[in-house]
Amino acid sequence: MFASPIGWLIPATLTIISLGLNMQSAKAQSNYNNYTFTADYNTFVTIDPTFRPDLGIVRATIKGESTKSAPYGLDLFLSNTYGKLEPIENPSINKYTFNSDPSVFGLEGELAFSDRYYGGASELFGKASDSAEINFAEGIIKGGGTITISGGTGLFQNATGTITFTEQDKLNPPGTPSQGLAKLNFTLQTPQEVPEPKATTSLIVVGLIGVSLVISRRYKKSSLSTIID
Repeated sequence: MFASPIGWLIPATLTIISLGLNMQSAKAQSNYNNYTFTADYNTFVTIDPTFRPDLGIVRATIKGESTKSAPYGLDLFLSNTYGKLEPIENPSINKYTFNSDPSVFGLEGELAFSDRYYGGASELFGKASDSAEINFAEGIIKGGGTITISGGTGLFQNATGTITFTEQDKLNPPGTPSQGLAKLNFTLQTPQEVPEPKATTSLIVVGLIGVSLVISRRYKKSSLSTIID
């Protein structure tokens, strides 16, 4: 008679624990911190046309300094990319597709770059994919694209999201960085740390106590019936 209540206790206990764990999992997965903001940066662009002229691929480095204090201390950025020259339709305009991943352009053995946004206690990291055109007649560089965020530090640890941007620079002679302005739009998300719900632990404990009391009462009742009989 005692074996039967024990057999009933085990699945009941597992069910209570499972419910408690599922409650924690559901709460943890539904909580995120969202960040949406904009910032303007003075830009300094250096393009190296001697990188792989045989493939029409250049190296570009863009440095940015915020025009005023940027949100969350992201006052600076550094972007390194590879650029592929597109077929020329107008001799006075060169169009490029840029990417931080060299394999996009079939390059082997080259370093994969990432963008860095920094200046304060928190940083962001991402991969750039964009395009630009150099207009030699007007003496300007116009471009835009998307940076896919792949992590960060401080407030932006494990961050995901995107930065979209537009940029225009004044074309300077070779060897001198071209200068201009970039407008960035940040859309970010970070997982929110959820403290373990105390109510879940209490639920499990109360459930186990209740099950134990029921079994105890049944056992005593059964023993009393046996004695009377």
